Amino acid sequence: MHRLTSAFILGYHGCDKEVGARLLAGVAFQPSDNDYDWLGPGIYFWESNPLRGLEFASEASKRKRSGIEKPFVIGAVIELGLCLDLTTSNGLDWLRIAHASLVDVTRAAKLNLPSNSKDKLRRNLDCAVIRRLHKILEVQNLPPIDTLKGVFTEGEPAYPGSGFAEKTHIQIAVRNPTCIKGVFRVPADQLRG
Repeated sequence: MHRLTSAFILGYHGCDKEVGARLLAGVAFQPSDNDYDWLGPGIYFWESNPLRGLEFASEASKRKRSGIEKPFVIGAVIELGLCLDLTTSNGLDWLRIAHASLVDVTRAAKLNLPSNSKDKLRRNLDCAVIRRLHKILEVQNLPPIDTLKGVFTEGEPAYPGSGFAEKTHIQIAVRNPTCIKGVFRVPADQLRG
């Protein structure tokens, strides 16, 4: 974990238009807390990618139990604070420590270790590892993580034979809501593909 990156980033949150209007009016974000969330519990943003935020909301609106009727995206200014940056060696070292601890705890309790789905869209293992890391920090009286940052390769190849995937993105999960310094309406020209 570190405070080595620039102080502020722009993040984009895909949601329903009504939710977006409430957020723009100052209502607090509601963190996600599913056992399959890629970066554990937090408020999720797409870094520097408003179009992907809108695409996510559009995709989510097609799911049966989705609360999204009118896909929308809002922008936010985010101070990373104490960031578990999974694009760094140090961040990945913390994950390995948490994973080893989770393995020990689940074995001792004679439980099965969670697993990620084959398509990596449901990240139960990754979420459990990150939750374990939060617990380790808490037990050791270390400062809590404000934000998490990870690169995720997702989707089909960008072109035949490509090593790049069409939905690759940087995801930010904000655990400390005071890191969200402001929200803004995304200009329409930033939402064109």
